[in-house]
Amino acid sequence: PEGETVCQAILLHPPSGIAGGDRLHIGVDVAQGAHAQMTTPGAGKWYRSAGDEASQKLVFNVANEGIFEWLPQETIVFDGARSHMETRVNLVGDARYFGWEILCLGRSAAGERFSNGHIDLVTRIERDGRPLWLERGHVEGNDPLLHSRAGWDGNSICGTLLATLPTGFDVASLLEVGRAVAPNDEAEHGLTALPGMLLARYLGHNSEAARLWFGALWQLFRPALLGRAAVPRGIGVT
Repeated sequence: PEGETVCQAILLHPPSGIAGGDRLHIGVDVAQGAHAQMTTPGAGKWYRSAGDEASQKLVFNVANEGIFEWLPQETIVFDGARSHMETRVNLVGDARYFGWEILCLGRSAAGERFSNGHIDLVTRIERDGRPLWLERGHVEGNDPLLHSRAGWDGNSICGTLLATLPTGFDVASLLEVGRAVAPNDEAEHGLTALPGMLLARYLGHNSEAARLWFGALWQLFRPALLGRAAVPRGIGVT
């Protein structure tokens, strides 16, 4: 959609899901001054395991003045899955990153809840070896945290959007515009700024609403943060 200026790719995983014992490693290297954008053609799936843990490791290396956008469809974790998900973003100099993850516990449309198994989550974003964002999580099937007000509060879908901020960027006006946009299902959500980072969270029951909200924020923020107008065709946010 954007010609040769932006390398846009759809990441296709032929098995369409991850089963017990699988080890999936996805690596992306963005060269200096290059701009790459990746999405997926459909929801990722983590199947129930008979015992062995499955893992996925995403490693995104972005050289100075490079840009990488990671805009996948949602991830569905089946009841009984035993999973480890790790994402590492390594930025150099003035490299920029914009990405999101939408995690669905159980197949809620079929009445399934995440009652068995576990999920380990690790997300780390570094610039020149110094951490900008580090988050770890562990969820057990039927964990009290899933029902606690301090945790998932009975919701089945959690989404996180993370974007790096250019040096010296005045984020106040961007936050004001972004906070005027809300998910169409009235789910709990928030948008805030941290040193060097912009963060949005969704907590609810509708993966499509989460994806469309993240897409709306991406369309608002992309010109200011990445220097290009948003072209939503092909990434499932319209």
